[in-house]
Amino acid sequence: MTHASLNRRAVLAAAGLALPGLALPGLALAQAAVPPPPPGPFRFKGWKGQEVEAERGFFEVPEDRRDPQSRKIRLSYVRFASTAAKPGPPIIYLAGGPGGTATRAAGGPRFPIFMALREVADVIAFDQRGTGLSNAIPERPASTRPPPVFTQAGLTAYFREDFQKAWADWTRAGVAMSGYNTEQNADDIDDLRRHLGAEKVDLWGISYGTHLALSMLKRHGDRVNRVALASLEGQDQTVKRPAAIDALLRQVDGLLDADPAVRAAIPDLPALMRRVHARMEAAPVTMPATLNGAPVELKLGGFAIQLMAGGLIANPQTLVLLPGLYLALDAGKTEVLAPFMGEFANIPGIAGMPEATDLASGISPGRLALVRREAKTAVLGEALNFPMPQLLGAVPGVDLGEDFRAPFRIDHPALLVAGTLDGRTPMSEQDEVAAQFRRKSRVIVENAGHNVFEAHPDVQPLLVRFFRGEAVTDTRLSLPPPTFKVA
Repeated sequence: MTHASLNRRAVLAAAGLALPGLALPGLALAQAAVPPPPPGPFRFKGWKGQEVEAERGFFEVPEDRRDPQSRKIRLSYVRFASTAAKPGPPIIYLAGGPGGTATRAAGGPRFPIFMALREVADVIAFDQRGTGLSNAIPERPASTRPPPVFTQAGLTAYFREDFQKAWADWTRAGVAMSGYNTEQNADDIDDLRRHLGAEKVDLWGISYGTHLALSMLKRHGDRVNRVALASLEGQDQTVKRPAAIDALLRQVDGLLDADPAVRAAIPDLPALMRRVHARMEAAPVTMPATLNGAPVELKLGGFAIQLMAGGLIANPQTLVLLPGLYLALDAGKTEVLAPFMGEFANIPGIAGMPEATDLASGISPGRLALVRREAKTAVLGEALNFPMPQLLGAVPGVDLGEDFRAPFRIDHPALLVAGTLDGRTPMSEQDEVAAQFRRKSRVIVENAGHNVFEAHPDVQPLLVRFFRGEAVTDTRLSLPPPTFKVA
């Protein structure tokens, strides 16, 4: 779920504060609806202190287009003006999550790509409804409830109850929570297109941003020119298949052969992980943490460790930590969890947009049955997707239905980018989505993870060429394999 976006279900999303580069899966943390800065020109502060001229803008949309009485919400964006003599259609960046913030992504490691794409067209960092400068969901008061036991049963029951209460509180406050879904998000993009005065737009997205792009193509495809998408997530892939993650973990286990010392210490990585999960789920360990500024003790079961692992496997930079952490936990050295405790404490937080959007995208009955069957024996069980499918049915009447999730033929020119070590949107699942595109080129980056756009220096020029309309053939790039440490 990335540095530039809160990965979908990134329950430890901010753990990068403790471990640089860490991007873990689950909930975006609650954020305040802040007054928007004034529109117009300003100096945008980018990556590593760089600054560039940019322009803030906003437009208004109904919070729920299906309700004639719905309040209006303000959606914001930052425009980086094109340097081309004859710019092409605006390139709209769609952040991941749901819950990621495009304007934040523009200031992170993807900043050079934003700047390079100005050679082709205006580049728009669009904060989706419920995120960043477009967030109109009030922050909730800090919970006074004692924290749950971080087992699957304990955390699921706690989260469902808190989510239902949050939904009711926001609804009473006049927030149309049912408007926070991917179809309305896609309609927002078409409204943005009209606001910009563009006949068509190009889409550039990652992770949930690709899920959103698919909805835009389905609903407003005649207004889209071309798309560049990375770490694909299909419209019935909000919940990932546990078997696909098991396959990735077997792949990772094979990589341990490169170091005889690591291999000797860990003969079977999945078996080690299962052992730790089972022991801690049966007997949770107590660890000190801080919650709402006060010291607390958290009881961490195996489900908590599965959640942590689900984030570590997203990218090689954090994947390399996995063997050492599990070896230490297997030896009873729970102090290795100390850098993660702040993020564990934040797991129960409700943001609004991410949970509502995931719940609306839902899962087809057939896939749900498959996921639950696979989860019974999978290394990470159902933890990777938390709080889905655990939230299913928590609020009735919001599911977008099978037509939303149905695959469809896509004839737009597409550049599809993927990393072979992506533990958030596994390659096997991405292949299913890629099959819907009839005019595609694929860029596969060996040993890259979920944050694939910035993983290899050759991706950026390929994006520029593609959006310029030049032919880009299937391309395979390579990065060195990750080096694992156990001590």
